[in-house]
Amino acid sequence: MKIRRPWLLPLTPLYGAGLAFKRQLFAWGWLKQGRLESTVISVGSVSAGGAGKTPVVLMLAEILRHRGYAVRILTRGYKRDSETIARVEPFDDARWHGDEPVLLAQRSGVPVYVGADRYQAGVMAEQSEPSQKLVVHLLDDGFQHRRLARDVDIVLLTREDVEDTLLPAGNLREPLEAVAAADIVILREEEADSLRSVVRGLSGSNGKPAIWVTRRQLSLGEAGEVALPTMPFAFCGIARPEGFTRMLAGQGYEAVKTVTFEDHHAYTEADITRLLYEARAVEANGFVTTEKDAVKLTPMMRDRLETIGPIVVARLQVELLDEKESLEQLVNLVGRLDRRKR
Repeated sequence: MKIRRPWLLPLTPLYGAGLAFKRQLFAWGWLKQGRLESTVISVGSVSAGGAGKTPVVLMLAEILRHRGYAVRILTRGYKRDSETIARVEPFDDARWHGDEPVLLAQRSGVPVYVGADRYQAGVMAEQSEPSQKLVVHLLDDGFQHRRLARDVDIVLLTREDVEDTLLPAGNLREPLEAVAAADIVILREEEADSLRSVVRGLSGSNGKPAIWVTRRQLSLGEAGEVALPTMPFAFCGIARPEGFTRMLAGQGYEAVKTVTFEDHHAYTEADITRLLYEARAVEANGFVTTEKDAVKLTPMMRDRLETIGPIVVARLQVELLDEKESLEQLVNLVGRLDRRKR
């Protein structure tokens, strides 16, 4: 078990007790759940950030669209300036709505609604979007958001999660046993063999959860979009930056230096000055960063960085290994829920 902050270990039992009490309040009905008219599929994790939920939400949005569903994405928008519930447009300000909502709006091609209260965001979506027969809400990072009732819970699980401990000493927002409540657990291809038995050990007698396996690939810009710098300087503000640098190196694209910021970091002109200074010091001839970071760079920031060289945007994409069987499971499950609601 990994204890990231041992000085906070005495507080971990209190955090666990608080979780259990909150769950009981919902069970007693003292805390109420809102239920939307359309099916809600939650994509979440047991850990605080870095599991790779956003690429999975994008993958599911594309899959469901191609199956004839009208998809709406509901998301929290961490560290955003706005506190309102709103529809996010592709070129809205990432500072205002948050980096992930803007990225989802740019990449998904479906309506994206942001709000701390995802139930109210869903209500706005149902009132604002055209009425259609087959509608699905994708709830981004929704496993802990009990105020909105979910019809399908999809949980991403990594080896790092299995070895972690509860907040605040670790990064787990819920104990691993919570995975038993999921309908589907997604494992990474490189970890699947070792984690299948862990998931089975956590499963209940009802046969849940099903296990999906995904392959992750890092795409470095669009084909022919930019020439890849030979001496790239990497920077990112994500929960698990070591995963980004490891995937770059795995493609034979090693940065001459990497600078990391906190997750959801809002870039300033001072940050750009620092990046330029450090890039020149190591004779870098360009930059590489993540999609989530790129949406937060203003045109002026991009212009300044490009005085060194091109900015390559690394896009994390996921695909289901057994796509046909997995999609049949999901579509059949959603179809049964649709028939129940009609």
